[in-house]
Amino acid sequence: MKSTRISDTRLSSTQVEAHAEAFQKSREDRRTELMEDYVELIADLIEHAGEARQIEIAQRLGVTQPTVAKMLKRLVEENLITQRPYRGIFLTDAGQRLASATRRRHEIVEAFLCRLGIDPDTARNDAEGIEHHVSEKTLKAFERFLKR
Repeated sequence: MKSTRISDTRLSSTQVEAHAEAFQKSREDRRTELMEDYVELIADLIEHAGEARQIEIAQRLGVTQPTVAKMLKRLVEENLITQRPYRGIFLTDAGQRLASATRRRHEIVEAFLCRLGIDPDTARNDAEGIEHHVSEKTLKAFERFLKR
């Protein structure tokens, strides 16, 4: 399969559109990556501790509480979480669906990398980045590979 490079001045309009679509998808993935990480972490905290609190999120992500507060505000605006004073952070139905989908992608990618012979720690760390950018089509191919 021939690779198309950006520096190739002989790109067809179809190839140019494909490049633009790929870059646009990548930019969109980066915009949603942080939200997915936060929602997945909130789901984990709720599952293991019964609640998620801003200070715990900051500690787990290695960021400041004001950074977390800013993202939580965005998650509220996106209807992914609700916050109750003195009671913590809770996922909405949409937030729960996003957390489940993100966790599923992570598990598939991590299992795929392990099956390729990558050690579990590296696979877990690499899956954390890949999970946000992998397409559903590629995930299905990973699943088919894992079932063999």
